[in-house]
Amino acid sequence: MSANPSLIDIMRGRQSIRTYRTESLSESDMNKINTYLNENQNFVGPFGGTGRVHFVLVNHNVTDKGIKLGTYGFIKNPRAYLVGTAINEKIALVEYAYIFHRATLFLTQLGIGTCWMGGTFNRTSFEDEIQLNRDEFIPCITPLGYPKQKQRVFDKALRFAVKADNKKRWEQLFYDSTFLTPLIKENAGQLEIPIEMVRLGPSASNKQPWRLVLSEDRQLCHFYIQHTPNYSSSLGYDMQLLDMGIAMCQFESACRELQISGNWQIDDPHLESGNEQIEYIVSWKRENK
Repeated sequence: MSANPSLIDIMRGRQSIRTYRTESLSESDMNKINTYLNENQNFVGPFGGTGRVHFVLVNHNVTDKGIKLGTYGFIKNPRAYLVGTAINEKIALVEYAYIFHRATLFLTQLGIGTCWMGGTFNRTSFEDEIQLNRDEFIPCITPLGYPKQKQRVFDKALRFAVKADNKKRWEQLFYDSTFLTPLIKENAGQLEIPIEMVRLGPSASNKQPWRLVLSEDRQLCHFYIQHTPNYSSSLGYDMQLLDMGIAMCQFESACRELQISGNWQIDDPHLESGNEQIEYIVSWKRENK
């Protein structure tokens, strides 16, 4: 990997890693991770809120089947975990996921594998490793480690089961001015790549719940969520809100790399979607310099 890889290339190539090599994280990478986690600006979200991310090394719960810390066998040989904590409120969860995904992209740049996990882990086992504030819970974690080059048959089967390699087309996700007109990639102008990064982003069960409407003057991009009814009701929180934070991070990270200035604002344009499962979340407004 080059010293300064393009973040857009990182987002294009990133995959969820479930099987890791058994070697520990290098001292150099450990230092870089700790430096990142100690810089407060890395944990301030687009609305000024803060997220908490805990770095948990795996150094116990070793069995003859590998190291497990409450991940129900889906993860093989993790060397560490990032464990996120947040309050269970809509904007707080969206903003938190933005912060957490930014951290996973940093790790991917280091060559460290990650895998978002929101439901297939035992929260109690991780709560024992960190100190939760009274109003916090653990919405997600990610294992860390160096990817094993050859995918296990199980990994391939799981990717197939969640349709991880089957992303929706532009016309299924993005709209031009209103929900009546699908957005054609060639008509997105300078925002084509940032919007494409949203399409390529990870999401729970690869549901891709984000829906974007680009304004006619190309100055505003409205982010909506299309809820999957009862998707994560058993968990006590809306896991798909995390997907919206991921989408925002993918979009803004690409904009920054392409030197397209803008900012986030909550200002519902009240566009008629014709779908009661679609809910407005946030808008990105371009800054003309």
